[in-house]
Amino acid sequence: MSPKRVVFKKTSRDKSVSIYMSNRDFVDHCDHVDPVDGVIVIDPSQLRGKKVYVMMSCTFRYGRQDVDVMGVAFRRDLFLATRQVYPELQDKDQLTHTRVQEKLLRKLGDNAFPFFLEFPDNLPNSVSLQPGPSDVGKKCSVEFEVKAFCAEKRDENVNKESSVCLTIRKIQYSPPDSQVAPVAETTFDFLMSEKPLQVKLSLPKETFYHGEPVYADVKITNSSNRHMKDISLSVDQVTNVILYSNDKYVKSVAREETSDCVVPESSLEKKYTLYPLLEHNKERRGLALDGRLKHQDTNLASSSIVRQEVVKELQGMLVSYKLVLKMMAAGPLGSSEVCVELPFRLMHPKPETAKTTESDDISFEDFKRCFLRGVIGEDDESPSDT
Repeated sequence: MSPKRVVFKKTSRDKSVSIYMSNRDFVDHCDHVDPVDGVIVIDPSQLRGKKVYVMMSCTFRYGRQDVDVMGVAFRRDLFLATRQVYPELQDKDQLTHTRVQEKLLRKLGDNAFPFFLEFPDNLPNSVSLQPGPSDVGKKCSVEFEVKAFCAEKRDENVNKESSVCLTIRKIQYSPPDSQVAPVAETTFDFLMSEKPLQVKLSLPKETFYHGEPVYADVKITNSSNRHMKDISLSVDQVTNVILYSNDKYVKSVAREETSDCVVPESSLEKKYTLYPLLEHNKERRGLALDGRLKHQDTNLASSSIVRQEVVKELQGMLVSYKLVLKMMAAGPLGSSEVCVELPFRLMHPKPETAKTTESDDISFEDFKRCFLRGVIGEDDESPSDT
């Protein structure tokens, strides 16, 4: 028996408009992005002659939305697209692109109308910075929303009672991994040492998946007169907030401290394992996370993949990862730090497409955004609302 198709539903407070969507995650395949489609149900008696619109937006937030410093609001709309749904400008058949829409239109009746929206190819993926314990009401994020609302005109102020807003995510899966394993090799020369220190840091592949351990191979050939000690490895997340402030956050998300040492005229060859997981970093302020729809389904942000023709400043935040090897070189004139870095990707694998028969049965699930550390966005209802 085929499983029921789950469709997410949300209704405005005055019951004038409801929105139904079968997906919350939309995949950027690099050459195209999954379109956004769904169905809107109206109550003609509540509309009182108004029109119904659907809008998709991409917003960059930097701090609380209601903060305005010297006339500068800490938010920017990177993309807005609005379509009129009712009265119809096109036949329903022209706007019906999926089997789920067809089933919903049959099930929901004559007051149901389809919609279809497309992402442009230059938008960032959903990402947010994890707030600290004292950062109540503050957030830095790139967010996507779909809003249905009733109004006389599309550009007039929207009455919240007559609108419904859903948070969606734009995500990216890992492209096919290259066959070349990343390697960083460096030679260090020291004062009063005739021979150098040679360090090789390598990974078995370029892309690791969320939840997967990172295996690092380290080879140190110490021909110098320095004593190498305090060897440590870390996975660092680098987040560039480039739209407003050009802030840069470098956070270690996994670390391995060792007691290994390499005396002069000796070598070390060893494999280390690191675990870059959000569950080990839940209280750390400023970590970049994949955009969340509910607390338990998020993770560390995936690496950003930006095409060359895309303007990076429009991406809001760019996330990358690097493996960092550090050690102290102790000698007769004191100690100095030796550091080698190796970039890699941390992403989701592309899911396998299962060949299953789609059921005609539809299960409706109320679409309600979970609260992030008690923060309620203006699109969310408070806990006391029914």
